[in-house]
Amino acid sequence: MKYSFETENTCSKVIEFTLEGNVVTNVQFLGGGCPGNLQALPRLVEGMTVEEIKKKLGGIICGRRGTSCADQLAKAVEKAYEESKRTA
Repeated sequence: MKYSFETENTCSKVIEFTLEGNVVTNVQFLGGGCPGNLQALPRLVEGMTVEEIKKKLGGIICGRRGTSCADQLAKAVEKAYEESKRTA
């Protein structure tokens, strides 16, 4: 299923991705941000599980923001996964 997540405290404004079970694919960052990072992250996490993404990217911060695009992705996939379990 395709999900869209509005980010908080990052240059990128929206993260879109597909979640099948607990596997994440087709990640896209929209609305700005560091082009290199926002091309690299989707390639690195393609086919990873929610748990793997949370473990590797959760808690990464960018400057004084208290979060990052990577951290927001970890939060987004976790939220989508929890939501998908409730609606199953």
